[in-house]
Amino acid sequence: MIALLLSIVALVTIFSVQNAAPVAVSFLFWRFEASLAIVIFLSVLTGILIAVIYSLSGKYRHSVKKQKQPETGPANK
Repeated sequence: MIALLLSIVALVTIFSVQNAAPVAVSFLFWRFEASLAIVIFLSVLTGILIAVIYSLSGKYRHSVKKQKQPETGPANK
């Protein structure tokens, strides 16, 4: 997992350094100019953050669901 994450970060870094031209970014009422490298980096970082939150929420829901189920082992029969 860490190797995959480091590979993605390395590829994004190489791509963003090669595309460092300034770009205009518009979102709702905001408009600003930034380096394409920064825009790409922040986009990837946001995607990773969303994926981590989604993964952790799934694990949390699974653990809560598992705690609510009564134990049905051989000793309870």
